[in-house]
Amino acid sequence: MPSKRQLLLLGGSLAVLAAPAVIATPALAQQSGVGEKLKEMVTGKKDEEVTPPEDLMREHGVLDRVLLVYEAGLRKFSSNEDFDPALITQSAEIVRDFINNYHEKSEEEHVFPRFKKAGKMTDLVDTLLRQHEAGRMVTNTILKLAPSSRSDADARKQLVGSIQSFVTMYRPHAAREDTDLFPKLKDVVSSNEYDAMGEDFEKKEHELFGEDGFEKMVARVAQLEQQIGIHDLDQFTPRQ
Repeated sequence: MPSKRQLLLLGGSLAVLAAPAVIATPALAQQSGVGEKLKEMVTGKKDEEVTPPEDLMREHGVLDRVLLVYEAGLRKFSSNEDFDPALITQSAEIVRDFINNYHEKSEEEHVFPRFKKAGKMTDLVDTLLRQHEAGRMVTNTILKLAPSSRSDADARKQLVGSIQSFVTMYRPHAAREDTDLFPKLKDVVSSNEYDAMGEDFEKKEHELFGEDGFEKMVARVAQLEQQIGIHDLDQFTPRQ
């Protein structure tokens, strides 16, 4: 419950907003954030604003967790430990739907063209584009091979090679984007373009995955981590 002081402040602010239009325009401009401030004061919450680079980087977090599932599968293949190959299939489906068809499309449609137009980091962008295409092909191969990998030794061998090449490429790929490309995005777009880009990302995410699309993908990956045995983060802590 808000305190008496908060309620008094709330009442005072509402009185200001309801006053006749004798307040000068600059004064009204100063009140433009009153609604947000009152909401934060009463509820203790502040609307989350995610910048375009932050949005893309947290999507890389989803990718990195899928890579961890892939690596857990590789360890099981290496030790001849039986497990359901559907876990690999479901991981590849997340890569296809969320990374290839959404995240990378966002980069290709909104981010890369800005750098190309500005003539900056064009060699890096060209390499990233080639790797996007390669990643889609490898993901299709993983989806094709995974269902038969339990019983077909040749399919399993090819699947292992495909997963290894995927992990090997995407670790440095995402790292270069996070540390070299995304931090420079503000240098090649206007502030209006920057804000509009974030809105475009959110709109497309909602179209493809519904409300809280990112959170839904994280939940799907977490379920796969649980099933393949890597959900407990503490298991990765070195023991002495």
